[in-house]
Amino acid sequence: MTVTEQPPPVTAAVRVAELHVLREQARLGPSEKATEAQRAKGKLTARERIDLLLDPDSFHEVEQLRRHRAVGFGLEAKKPYTDGVITGWGTVEGRTVFVYAHDFRIFGGALGEAHATKIHKIMDMAIAAGAPLVSLNDGAGARIQEGVSALAGYGGIFQRNTRASGVIPQISVMLGPCAGGAAYSPALTDFVFMVRETSQMFITGPDVVQAVTGEEITQNGLGGADVHAGVSGVSHFVHDDEETCLAEVRYLISLLPSNNREMPPPLPPGDDPADRRTDVLLDLVPADGNRPYDMRKVLEEIVDHGDLLEVHEHWARNIICALARIDGRVVGILANQPQFLAGVLDIEASEKAARFVQLCDAFNIPLLTLVDVPGFLPGVSQEHGGIIRHGAKLLYAYCNATVPRISLILRKAYGGAYIVMDSQSIGADLTYAWPTNEIAVMGAEGAANVIFRREIAGSDHPEAVRAEKIAAYKSELMHPYYAAERGLVDDVIDPAETRKVLAAALAMLRTKHADLPSRKHGNPPQ
Repeated sequence: MTVTEQPPPVTAAVRVAELHVLREQARLGPSEKATEAQRAKGKLTARERIDLLLDPDSFHEVEQLRRHRAVGFGLEAKKPYTDGVITGWGTVEGRTVFVYAHDFRIFGGALGEAHATKIHKIMDMAIAAGAPLVSLNDGAGARIQEGVSALAGYGGIFQRNTRASGVIPQISVMLGPCAGGAAYSPALTDFVFMVRETSQMFITGPDVVQAVTGEEITQNGLGGADVHAGVSGVSHFVHDDEETCLAEVRYLISLLPSNNREMPPPLPPGDDPADRRTDVLLDLVPADGNRPYDMRKVLEEIVDHGDLLEVHEHWARNIICALARIDGRVVGILANQPQFLAGVLDIEASEKAARFVQLCDAFNIPLLTLVDVPGFLPGVSQEHGGIIRHGAKLLYAYCNATVPRISLILRKAYGGAYIVMDSQSIGADLTYAWPTNEIAVMGAEGAANVIFRREIAGSDHPEAVRAEKIAAYKSELMHPYYAAERGLVDDVIDPAETRKVLAAALAMLRTKHADLPSRKHGNPPQ
């Protein structure tokens, strides 16, 4: 080309071709070697995870070509597209869902300034659109090379998590390590999913723990999926593989409204409303209050198709918290589980149930409470651990809830635990009981020992007197209709009619409207 010749003009077609090259570069990621390393750990890539979460061909990416602008520590030579996080929106069963996914192949998924800005933007979009937000977490924490800018990025995420709380559902899916400040964002969200052997969460890792305390422990032993699902209560759901985990995230989303201004999406009930008698319930629950049974089997007979999504299944197992449908409508269920600790309320059960009540109330999900509770767990460790304070959390949550609330007493309902489990006195809209119910301050044996202590002690035949007084207390104050006679129970129902009665009650309460006093916010017990 001579000096007078001009380069050929750049056409739109050339620019479009360049765009496709850049997009393909961003889509493939940094290198095939990095992808192989991810798969060698048994993990999917960020884009494969998004494809499993969302409906086919529904994902719309935002800021795909974003790159960091940091300099120093070799960063200026490494400026991959996406900057290690993929953000955008798509659909789950046709409903809009926003998502961001850390790409561990780029800087180990570590958060830098541009990375954080992308997350901030998609969170703002989700709040503005009133749609659920799902985070697919697989990152190494703050990007050390960017210093305090990375830490400030986390602050922006935490602030948005809090602003979105109770406004849109927030779901965190842990698919890799999550350390330090990065663990706090999932803890601020509504639900946390973890995958065994793949995901870990901790504030300080095993190396720091060993250096400071001398304790030796593995990453999974310190903050693995089973630890957080069964010991700490940080994780609500745990799965063996990513595919099953993401399928359950989709199912959870189908049970939730898009935001706090909507109701959960209904489905056809799947049975004949005129034929809802369930005789098997008569055999599932022993009339003898000292005999255990599996409350989950009772719930499966009451809900549509027997389908329950249990929340915190492996933590505080003496109480069940689950989402299900009755008559096609989503309901939040709380139920004492006599198979574990006889179904008593303790510190962990109170915390688990309180948060679940608050979640359901925030997202317009009616509450159904099945009661078979012998009381609060006694003991020095419980009292010193603050059972009063923790039990008050559950009491506060119920009293503060304005969604439809129905309670059903199956057998025992003793003392303060009876009041706390959404009794009529704290605002339940309807309270039912089975003919096997025992509502009392305490069990007949304990009550007789207190009330007739001197008479029993002074008798020549104390055991005979004690048995006589126990029988008298039961017949006078603990018979199944005592509470109904005093208006504390709206009706005593045939157990076989339970599903039919509950479906009709929930349908009646569907248009319930209740307002709380004007205030900035309450001050719940902590």
